[in-house]
Amino acid sequence: MKALLVLALSSLCFNAMADEAPTDVAQQKPVVVEEYTYSTHLDIANVVSMSEVPNVCEVVPMKMEYDDSKGQRHILRYSVMGNGCTNG
Repeated sequence: MKALLVLALSSLCFNAMADEAPTDVAQQKPVVVEEYTYSTHLDIANVVSMSEVPNVCEVVPMKMEYDDSKGQRHILRYSVMGNGCTNG
């Protein structure tokens, strides 16, 4: 009888935990990569990461991941000139 009670309570706890898991995943929004233009309004509160500028003499794509003032995560794609150009 005790074993049956433990089994029933374990089953109840497992179902309760299983019901909670999808709500956490459903609240998370996928991060969309935004393309930078001169008219893009930037609201950067915290830079999380930036790609490194390669040592080439050409325009290269870059990515910056940042949080805005509301705490939402963004990924911004933009272009820069590489670090491999010399003035000689």
